[in-house]
Parts: sequence; structure tokens; C-alpha cells
Amino acid sequence: MSGRAYLGLPAFPQAAAQSTRNATLRGNLRHATHTIRDKRARTVAELDDWQRLRAAGAAIKTRALRHLDHYLEQAEAAVTAAGGQVHWAADAAEANRIVTELVRATGETEVVKVKSMATQEIGLNDALAEAGITACETDLAELIVQLGDDLPSHILVPAIHRNRSEIRDIFRERMADWGRPAPDGLTDRPAELAEAARLHLREKFLRARVAVSGANFLVAETGTLVVVESEGNGRMCLTLPETLISVVGIEKVVPTWQDLEVFLQLLPRSSTAERMNPYTSMWTGTTDGDGPRNFHLVLLDNGRTDTLADTVGRQALRCIRCSACLNVCPVYERAGGHAYGSAYPGPIGAILTPQLRGTESELDASLPFASSLCGACYEVCPVAIDIPEVLVHLRERVVEGGEVVRGGTKVTIRPAKGHAAERAAMRAARWTLDHPGALRTAQRLASRTRRLHPRRLPGPGRAWSDTRAVPEVPAESFRDWWRRTRGESTE
Repeated sequence: MSGRAYLGLPAFPQAAAQSTRNATLRGNLRHATHTIRDKRARTVAELDDWQRLRAAGAAIKTRALRHLDHYLEQAEAAVTAAGGQVHWAADAAEANRIVTELVRATGETEVVKVKSMATQEIGLNDALAEAGITACETDLAELIVQLGDDLPSHILVPAIHRNRSEIRDIFRERMADWGRPAPDGLTDRPAELAEAARLHLREKFLRARVAVSGANFLVAETGTLVVVESEGNGRMCLTLPETLISVVGIEKVVPTWQDLEVFLQLLPRSSTAERMNPYTSMWTGTTDGDGPRNFHLVLLDNGRTDTLADTVGRQALRCIRCSACLNVCPVYERAGGHAYGSAYPGPIGAILTPQLRGTESELDASLPFASSLCGACYEVCPVAIDIPEVLVHLRERVVEGGEVVRGGTKVTIRPAKGHAAERAAMRAARWTLDHPGALRTAQRLASRTRRLHPRRLPGPGRAWSDTRAVPEVPAESFRDWWRRTRGESTE
């Protein structure tokens, strides 16, 4: 369930080749993603001004990122004035150390957690476990993943790859290891599964003294944090414990309450296909006699400032984690979330992970290529992130190398291994296209030898033709056809 759990996983092509052979996985994903995206389409269609809302969301996020230093300082001042404490974490290690020390200071050895992408990203659960602290997930899907010693495979529905029978078996076999066991005779009826989880979690809520959360938004002008959810577990975690620790990416800041109103329309429709979330919890610092007595906000960078330095790639930081792009992606639907080797699967993960972690590893270098560039992700993104544009941008970085920012310093990275043949082919193609005579000769030669062309390419080209048919070369080029049928020169 952590960032560290993804280390050492194979590159996307190898992982996807394995997952696409799992018929059960593909069936689960197909049913779930089609259901969610159809409901989303109907809910979005209710709003005549959806495209204007989308443009407003993109503009607000762009403005917040352009002046991020100002809004973060404003948020820090507001949180501190409201009785909270703010901690700055440059990377995952620092964030984990801060949270671990805060929990240790309470004397507790167990914390309850609200579903949080940021804590998955940094591997917080593992870090706490190494310190002798048990982190108990309270989101139903995250609970399923945790009990099954599994990894999340979706941003919104982490256990989307599991069906009801698998969940029943996990509850029967593992619930007792973490607390209250599953009821005897538990079936796979949704109501029974939900009741088993409710009874199991209620005991943890009632005894928990420390909670860890993320946040969907941080309002700079008041220091207010916002969590939207559908189960009520977040409300329990955010109000019952004595100490609340929130780990929040610095890109989650929005300038004003008026700006927040836009996102509270965009997010529920794009994620759960609801007009509004059943639970929208907001808290500002601490209040005597109401909620946690101690509040700590850990602001996480972990590559976000470096991403902000990229004028093309920075738009990925507008993401509000709705998962709409996953539900329409044909690649995600077939490969599943685990193939991406990151807490952020799907199209958004393919552009966010290589920027946060870099493209030095084989896995991260493969992610920008985990797309057909169909553009469906851009069409549904509620903050108009042009994911295909960033994918192409990152592909160029992987193949060509070049100047990037790492740790706040400009460095030059080398091209990734395995792309030398591709670069040579592109240089040859560029030269040919720049010389019309050579292009005509190449086209005629290809047409005359077309019966000899192999169905699969040799050498490095095999990686391309293993999953695609080699296009047939026509009997004559367009230039020759035009001259023959129109009797006119194409020059």
C-alpha cells in the first residue's frame, strides 16, 4: 500500500503483458470503469455550464500554481493562527520522519487513516510499521487492499480489481488479524460485506487517539482543509481522535473560498458521478471542545517544485484526483492499475509519476509510452489537463534526454537506454523527408519490394510489431497515383 512497495516492479510493457492475460481482472475492470463513466456522463450532462466550470477550475489551479509561494505562506499563517502547527517536508523521507515523530510523541502505537494518495506516494504505512506503529486504513476499498496484502489499482476505487467473492474471502481470512473478525457465515452480498467492515472499523474509531489524513483542498485565505468522501469514515477520523496529522501535497492549495466552490461542483461529478459528496468535512486549526485538540499539517513537496519548473509538464499539478481519466482509458481498462508501478495509475500517473520520481528507472521511463494518445483522458479531465501533450513531451525527454530540474537544480539527463535505434530511425526519416528526390526513390523501392516485406519486424522493431500489424505498402505512392490519374506533377 505504499510508495516503497512499488519499487522494483517491472517496466509497464512487461507488467501489462502479464495483467492483460488475467481474464478475471479484465472483467472486473471493464464492468467497473464502464459503469462509473456512464454515470459520470449523465451527471455532467445536467450542467449547461460544464465547460465554463472546467475552464474556471483550470484557471484557478493555474493561478494558484503560478503564485504557489505566496499562497502556501498565506495558508501557513492562517493554520498557525487557528491553532495548528505546520511542518514542511522536502521529500518522502522527511515527511515520514515528521509523521513518525509526531505519532511517537503521543505515546500511541496505532493510528487510523483516511484514504490519502499522498501517504501512499511516500510509503507512510511502511515507515510507521518500521517504527512499531500500525496504520489502519478505514476507507472500505483501502481496507480491502490492506487486508489482502495488496496494492491499490485505482485512484478513487483502490480495490476495483477485486470482485465480491474475492472480498468475502479476504474478510473471512484476514479480518481477525487486524481486529474484529468477520461474522460467521459471511456471504458476498454487498450489504453483508459493508456491515462486516462497519463493525470491524467502529471499534478502531472508538479507541483511536491519533488519525492521519490527506486533503482534497487547502484554502489559503483561511487555512481550511477539505476532505470529500462517501462513506463517513473520513468524518470519524477527522473528529474523534485527539491528534490529527494531515499530509498534503503543496499543489492542493486553492486561493479562496469562492474558488473552492468551483471544485466542489467539478470533483463529485467527475469522480463518483454525484452532484455532491455525501460527506464534505472542513476543519480550520483546532477549536476547544470540538474535534482534535492537536492538529499538524505536513506540506509535502517530493518533486512537485521540480515539476512546477517544467512549463509543459506542470499542468499535471492541476490534478484534483477525480480518476475520470482512468475510467475512459482503453490502456488502463486492459492493463489495470498495478502495471503502472505507482500510487498514481492510469493516464494521470503516466505523466505525474515520471515527473515526481524522474525517468531514470526503466519503470518510470516506460510510463509516458503507456498510452494510445487517443485523447479521451483530456476530454473528461475536469481541470483540462492536456495529458496527451504532456505524454509526448515526456517521451521526448526519455528518448532525447536534456535539461530538467532535480532537487531545485538544473541538470542534464542522458537519453534512456533502448532508444538508440529509434533515434537513428527518426534522424533518417527527417533527412528523407527533407529531400523530395530521396523520398520518391524510397517510396517506389518500397512499393516494388512489398511482397518481400516481413509481417514482423526484426531487431528493435520487434517490440513494435509484437503488438501491431505491420502496415501493407500500397502498390504505388500517392505521388505516382496522382500523376497517373491526373496527369499533373506533384512538385
